[in-house]
Amino acid sequence: MSDSNLQFPISILLSSFISTTIAQIAPLDENAMQSARERQDQLTKPRGALGRLETLSIQLAGIARTPRPRFHNPVIITLAADHGIARQGVSAYPSAVTPQMVLNFVRGGAAINVLARHVGARVVVGDLGVDAEFSDDENIIHKKIARGTNDFSREPAMTRGQAERAVEVGIEIAQREIESGADLIGTGDMGIGNTTASSAIVAVMTGRAPREVTGRGTGIDDAALAHKIRVIERALEFHKPDARDALDVLSKVGGFEIGGLAGVILGAAALRVPVVVDGFISGAAALLAYGLAPGVQPYLIPAHRSVEIGHRALLEHLSEKNFPMNPLLDLDLRLGEGTGAALGISLCIAAAKILDEMATFQEAGVADKTV
Repeated sequence: MSDSNLQFPISILLSSFISTTIAQIAPLDENAMQSARERQDQLTKPRGALGRLETLSIQLAGIARTPRPRFHNPVIITLAADHGIARQGVSAYPSAVTPQMVLNFVRGGAAINVLARHVGARVVVGDLGVDAEFSDDENIIHKKIARGTNDFSREPAMTRGQAERAVEVGIEIAQREIESGADLIGTGDMGIGNTTASSAIVAVMTGRAPREVTGRGTGIDDAALAHKIRVIERALEFHKPDARDALDVLSKVGGFEIGGLAGVILGAAALRVPVVVDGFISGAAALLAYGLAPGVQPYLIPAHRSVEIGHRALLEHLSEKNFPMNPLLDLDLRLGEGTGAALGISLCIAAAKILDEMATFQEAGVADKTV
């Protein structure tokens, strides 16, 4: 955990809805975790032999507040929005790809759909700021705040009110899905230009230089990468976003879908549901959620380590002693959409099943002294 965390939180003005949500975020259930830990030690295996699956199951027990958590309705919430900064040539793809991919999501043809089907998860797609209009017939949550953010190299990405609204929408979506039965949430994103916004957020929130946390995104070349870094450096110097105020950072250099995902994290934590965090963009959203409410930290489960160089920095920043942010997987992923989260959800379910379904030495009639 970096020294900048010592500045959190400061007194900032939040809507009553966000404030109420944050107030509901409670510590994990120590009794449930202790019971889960004791059961793990009695299962028919050497203690610790299943490694991360064991510690993950204990964390899940604390979140769900039961010694033997069960997950039957995982949902991946993939939020989409466009970014004005894309006009600065920071992406290998045009902004027209954002609405095209949103339609691909809702019609089941994207990587996230394939992996979600593979792990038995539903994909929920929300439009928070795509620069296009979608038919009401499409299976999309219509929560458009604006048709894309402003170009933050020239002006703030959005107003503070819009930033607050993005977070509120994310909370609303998480609440709706959990009330409908979701018991495990994964995060996903879509938005051309959003690695630039995320790099800017990560630079501010971790105190790192932009060059240390800015990667190639959709696959830009060396010249475009150098340009992308310069754009972020100049924007941060111009706007001077305050790392102690996550909404200030979001409003100046963020994206609507990133703010929405921060809200999803807050909403899920308030309702005691684990959040499997996807890659770099979802990680930037987690930084903002953590800035607003440090209590969300133990509810976060990092699915994988992204190829984006800033991902390691944000995971280090979010790590705490009892719950280090060690990714479950390292597969050189850099797609987003929630693809890594889908795979992480599979491991969370596996960890919970080991804790719940595996026999103890006594139940199996196996002597444990020689194991």
